[in-house]
Amino acid sequence: MYTEKPIQTKVLQISDITRGAARIDLAARVLREGGLVAFPTETVYGIGANAMDPDAVARIFQAKGRPQDNPLIVHIAELEQLDPLVREAPEPARALARVYWPGPLTMVLPRSGIVPDIVSAGLDTVAVRMPSLPLARELIRRSGVPVAAPSANRSGRPSPTTAGHCIADLDGRVEVILDGGPCPVGVESTVISLAGEGPRLLRPGAVTLAQLEQVLGKVWVDPAVLHHPEDDAKVSSPGMKYKHYAPKAQIVLVSGPVDEFAAFMDAHGSEGTYALVFDEDLDKVPPPCLSYGPERDSEAQARALFAVLRRLDDLGATKVYARTPAKSDVGMAVYNRLVRAAAFTEIVL
Repeated sequence: MYTEKPIQTKVLQISDITRGAARIDLAARVLREGGLVAFPTETVYGIGANAMDPDAVARIFQAKGRPQDNPLIVHIAELEQLDPLVREAPEPARALARVYWPGPLTMVLPRSGIVPDIVSAGLDTVAVRMPSLPLARELIRRSGVPVAAPSANRSGRPSPTTAGHCIADLDGRVEVILDGGPCPVGVESTVISLAGEGPRLLRPGAVTLAQLEQVLGKVWVDPAVLHHPEDDAKVSSPGMKYKHYAPKAQIVLVSGPVDEFAAFMDAHGSEGTYALVFDEDLDKVPPPCLSYGPERDSEAQARALFAVLRRLDDLGATKVYARTPAKSDVGMAVYNRLVRAAAFTEIVL
């Protein structure tokens, strides 16, 4: 059992699973012994602990400064690991697993008695996913335990998509950071609940609403996905809190055509104020401004978003006006992250 003495964080670069086997074994041993490991997935980097060890899971909350009413996602490497974690895995869950596992999809299901309360924030459900990044699955497989892992950042900050982001937030707070390069998706997994009367989208991600409905039929979108949740609501998925993913700067979303946005920035520009725009806007909007991808490429926006939010901190931004992305397909995930970073502050021009 690891103590709370100062931690000497080891950063281990893994460019190839075979050549990096010894380093992965070291990280897997840390997980088995109650330690914390930050590791890449296809979505974002996660801070992992043995999901069956309540004391190890408690260290995740301490390292992140995360409220304990925010449930964690349990990561597995093989489908056979699902059944012990849940009371039942209904056919809709099996159907989704056949199509989208391994991949950026989390399913919320009725939890079994072996899942510690701290993992599920006292709820009667557990969130489970099987990541598609080979390094993530190899780490889980070698550890021999399911791994509880929220994003590897300080609570409320933009999620990490590189090992450098993890180092900035968690150096001295975790035993190991596995550097597997940048995450290819860039936003957290889609979360769908299959524990109620019908399927309910709790968090949008790279597996889109339309893709879910191709498998399940009608999927209800939880109002908290796109709208301000109740302040005292008990959330059933990570990322449903009122404010999340935020840099130090105040973020304000601005909806409207680019010429009106440019005029708005002319009127509201001041020291420390930045515009967050699309690639096509950079020569139309007065500086300083940063881009988070092409206007019609929501997947590229997802890959860039969190790194750009962290870049704004590096630049000392105090206020950021961001052009509002589309709310369809992967754009729903991008909007969901931005509107939470903005604490649901949005101006319509």
